[in-house]
Amino acid sequence: MSTFIKAQASSIIATLFDFLTTIVCKEFFYFWYVIASLLGTIVGGATNFALGRNWVFNRKEKKIPMQVLKYLIIWNGNLLLSTLGVFIVTHYLGLSYIISKIIVSVTVGVSYNYLLQKRFVFA
Repeated sequence: MSTFIKAQASSIIATLFDFLTTIVCKEFFYFWYVIASLLGTIVGGATNFALGRNWVFNRKEKKIPMQVLKYLIIWNGNLLLSTLGVFIVTHYLGLSYIISKIIVSVTVGVSYNYLLQKRFVFA
């Protein structure tokens, strides 16, 4: 259970970086919300990998190139689900991109990221 709690804390930290990047790109640099969300997801993904490797799953002894490769495979699915999800929820449901990102991030984070990181990336 402590791994799950640490994974959720890591996810929250990564999400803060993700959302901060997304909002800065959208509100200050006037990027299209989909591009801003994509960039935020990239920053959040890098943060989540570093925390997952070093703190959550404590897999520093494993070779990093294989972990990076496995993480990128899973993370590309996350990137696709997150970016497409934000577009669909924002465009078709008419919600704010921030609300859309919250809904999609929580859904993908709990249902996709944790399980695949635990069982595949940092196994």
